[in-house]
Amino acid sequence: MKRLHVHVAVSDLQASTRFYSALFAAEPTVVKADYAKWMLEDPRVNFAISTHDGAAPGLSHLGIQVENADELTEVYGRLQKADRPVLDEGATTCCYAKSTKSWIADPQNIAWETFLTTGDAVDYGTGPELSRIAADPAATGQRCCG
Repeated sequence: MKRLHVHVAVSDLQASTRFYSALFAAEPTVVKADYAKWMLEDPRVNFAISTHDGAAPGLSHLGIQVENADELTEVYGRLQKADRPVLDEGATTCCYAKSTKSWIADPQNIAWETFLTTGDAVDYGTGPELSRIAADPAATGQRCCG
């Protein structure tokens, strides 16, 4: 079963963690100095916040998290039909997790990631500069999820 992913850049992690914990009636499942994540079942969402890279507060990106390789193949097939450039990042470390992922931007240039989490990581990781995905599907940089 797939899960919606929402990542929001925040300026005050502690205040935002308190707010979202109250809103979701749940404590985060992952808490780091610059990052917090809730893996919620109702609604089924992977909701993350971070202060990483000093990104401007607001929506960072959206995504679809899958549970197995078959679902990842299915979602990757959908990306190919979306008629937009796709960045196939492959195996990567991002947001304190190891995963296999690809990126696409919608017509409004909102970045979407599709990914399968394969394990935990001790560091935040690196990845593409999201603002460049729509313009350059081969975009790379020292940013991850923000």
